[in-house]
Amino acid sequence: MRVDILTLFPEMCRAPLNESMMKRAQGSGALELHIHNLRDWATDKHRMADDAPFGGGQGMVMKPEPVFAAVESLRGTASTVLLMTPQGRRLSQQLATEFSTREHLIIICGHYEGIDHRVVEHLVEAEISIGDYVLTNGAIAAVVVVDAVVRLLPGVLGHEQSAADESFSAGLLEGPQYTRPAEFRGWKIPDVLLSGNHAEIAAWRKERALERTQRNRPDLL
Repeated sequence: MRVDILTLFPEMCRAPLNESMMKRAQGSGALELHIHNLRDWATDKHRMADDAPFGGGQGMVMKPEPVFAAVESLRGTASTVLLMTPQGRRLSQQLATEFSTREHLIIICGHYEGIDHRVVEHLVEAEISIGDYVLTNGAIAAVVVVDAVVRLLPGVLGHEQSAADESFSAGLLEGPQYTRPAEFRGWKIPDVLLSGNHAEIAAWRKERALERTQRNRPDLL
């Protein structure tokens, strides 16, 4: 998969996406990542990418010219263009799975008070939000989307069953996990995990996952 991120703050994306699993995904060839500064497509001498909103109001709005120029220079027949914005659809595991089947993602990072709406009307396939809150800019949200999508690509996770077992993939939150030591400060792990009975362990994990979902995210049930 190829991913192109268009942002006014490229360093905010570069550091987290060059660590851990995302770094390994690039090293293995599963991910081809390019992070661009939108100002590189601005044509005026000051490389302006924003301007005051028509009709008045606080803050600045991202200009359409650099965004259109950037996307049109990168887009191919297999490209999907996303916009990170608080006004978008909330990211879910289902959406991440859908995007993981695409060959090429172009992710536009919204900033300031928003982006000229002609970008939304004529350039973007989907507006995406990572939650019901507002961030300083869309670069942080773009990192979240890339991580959520790329880890679903074949071969990126260490175990092919890992993604299927995680929270949301099966419609429930993932149940609790334990590791050594079996007893810590007098707290012992559940006996069933030491039983070697895989059917009982699977049933226990499913029951605990249901309990955790009921407690923390009943809206998923």
